[in-house]
Amino acid sequence: MDYQQTLDYLFSKLPMFSRIGAAAYKKDLDNTLALCNALGDPHLQLRTIHVAGTNGKGSVSHMLAAILQAAGYKTGLYTSPHLYDFRERIKIDGQLIEEQAVVDFVANLQPLLETIEPSFFEVTVAMAFDHFAKQQVDIAVIETGLGGRLDSTNVITPLLSVITNIDWDHMQLLGDSLEKIAAEKAGIIKKEVPVVIGEPTNASLPVFLQKAQIERAPLSIATQKREVTHYEWKEDRFLVTVATPEHLSLSYELELTGLYQTKNLLTVLESIAQLQNLNWSISNEAIAKGLRYTRTMTGLGGRWQKIAENPTVIIDVAHNEAGMRQLQQQLLQTNYNKLHIILGVVKDKSIDPMLALLPKEALYYFTKSQIERALPEQTLQQQAHAAGLTGNCYAAITQALAAAQQNAMANDLIVVCGSIFLAAEVNLREASGR
Repeated sequence: MDYQQTLDYLFSKLPMFSRIGAAAYKKDLDNTLALCNALGDPHLQLRTIHVAGTNGKGSVSHMLAAILQAAGYKTGLYTSPHLYDFRERIKIDGQLIEEQAVVDFVANLQPLLETIEPSFFEVTVAMAFDHFAKQQVDIAVIETGLGGRLDSTNVITPLLSVITNIDWDHMQLLGDSLEKIAAEKAGIIKKEVPVVIGEPTNASLPVFLQKAQIERAPLSIATQKREVTHYEWKEDRFLVTVATPEHLSLSYELELTGLYQTKNLLTVLESIAQLQNLNWSISNEAIAKGLRYTRTMTGLGGRWQKIAENPTVIIDVAHNEAGMRQLQQQLLQTNYNKLHIILGVVKDKSIDPMLALLPKEALYYFTKSQIERALPEQTLQQQAHAAGLTGNCYAAITQALAAAQQNAMANDLIVVCGSIFLAAEVNLREASGR
């Protein structure tokens, strides 16, 4: 198989969560361990940082990777899902895994894949571990896919575990209470491995403390170590001032400009401090550089990302209740004349709480991504109308974006949100137009 045929094989033959939802979720680590065993257990050869959480784990993973790169370490980065290129999931120092490496990996394991029928995610996790081990990275940042305890990435024993936050998402798989969801995320806490908690809550913190005590894992809470004292936007950069444990005031220039990055920044800074305690050489200059050039160094997209001007078009991967709360706060801090929101969601999300958080004065363009899990735009429109949101339906994001750009004036704001997969299709459209 060539590269395209290999991708077609992966996408069509293996169960894929983004396409079919819960049916693709494997509730054990057996397949991942079998794949890794066939590869010589590459996950045991790696030094890793393991990142979980409901929201923010992608941004935190990319910021950590950028800082480690800036510090001179050869850094692997595994994240999911991808926006427009499968190879985004597996990077070293910001460079995508080579097409031939993907082809060779699948060809080598195809007999085993046919036998054990792993999920798409299980295969990509094993591919990442194999690639990072072969390329002898100094360290790899590994983002969980869903949950933690039973996530395929949870076969590693990292140097550091990071849990960004806990909120409502994937309840049908992770549990119907915040305590149950927290318990699943807490599954990445390992024996005597330091763990950083980004945003503790009354529901989640007791769960994390209990798990850390059982595992004798040193636990630190990012928001208790530092606080953001000031922030402002200047020429498409986000300037954030942080008070440190030593009562210093440090300013950072972030390439990721969403307001919610203030929370992620505190998590990243405490994670770096823990790595420094483990004798990793990471200077203040490396921290500043990694934060200033996160998107440039790692290729992260879709986090309050401006892709056009006059009118301004923003894509954001907010796709659950917590994400919409963050988006709501961002809009309150943003100047615009009239607001246009292009919205598309997937069927297995709890949609009504998201809709309740969206501004009623905006003009809506209801659409869907081109995957099986996507909620039909007419159904979304009906639910949105019941929540007081009005707008027309469009069968594809290309049609919705064209309509919004035609309707909007130069000083209006267009925001694309509701689904990572919707953001991906905007990226595809923008890439093809360049």
